[in-house]
Amino acid sequence: MKRIFLLAGALVAFAGVYAQQKKVEDVIKFKEVTYDFGKIKQGVPVSHDFVFTNIGDAPVVIESATPSCGCTTPVKPEGAIPKGKTDKITAAYNAAALGPVNKTITIKVAGIDVPLQLRIVGEVLTADAFTKYEAEKSGKTSKAGS
Repeated sequence: MKRIFLLAGALVAFAGVYAQQKKVEDVIKFKEVTYDFGKIKQGVPVSHDFVFTNIGDAPVVIESATPSCGCTTPVKPEGAIPKGKTDKITAAYNAAALGPVNKTITIKVAGIDVPLQLRIVGEVLTADAFTKYEAEKSGKTSKAGS
């Protein structure tokens, strides 16, 4: 019986500690956490700014922004972001490899154990396929405007 109470007490303590862990979302609010580049021309780099606001009670520091591969380059703000202020993390993608894009950038904020992942998606097309896609897209646009 003592073992049951001991186990129950340990589970309650663990749940309390786990529930108190802050998440990145508790201190910074991103405008979006996923961005779709759509169709991308091979060899033409693209980038997107992930805009966020410090919604916490104190300044925050982005310790790291780690990409899932070398084809993605994140640029994070240096120094502390004051309470209530807005800043950005820029994600650049080199568009060298053909095919679907699904890359992540893991954001680590000082004092917070649970990181956040930003995601970029899209599809890299050959130059010919991209030209054809653009022509079809503009043809549909001009017909809709007629």
